[in-house]
Amino acid sequence: QVQLVESGGGLVQAGGSLRLSCAASGRTFSSYAMGWFRQAPGKERQFVAAISSSGGTTYYADSVKGRFTISRDNAKNTVNLQMNSLKPEDTAVYYCAAARFATRVGISRDKEYDYWGQGTQVTVSS
Repeated sequence: QVQLVESGGGLVQAGGSLRLSCAASGRTFSSYAMGWFRQAPGKERQFVAAISSSGGTTYYADSVKGRFTISRDNAKNTVNLQMNSLKPEDTAVYYCAAARFATRVGISRDKEYDYWGQGTQVTVSS
């Protein structure tokens, strides 16, 4: 069982930065691939970024590539999402998720993930 708690969301102007954090409970955190997804009002949940269990491989949606960076600290059971050059279209609730058996192909699919956090709101004003 893994419990996930996101933090770091807020209101920022376009072009600004935010750093989201996700704290995980449990002693098996390092066995899970971790992902960030987002959902804007009236839209489907969308993949943002993911990182392998070791932290050696990262994946990004094309819409955030070059602006967002995902990282993890297995000693502290945390995964972070550094978001730079934010745009109004980045506005959404951001969710942290954990996948025990993520595949390279499936890591961007929400069905691959076993545990989810409650989400944190990110609002980017123009």
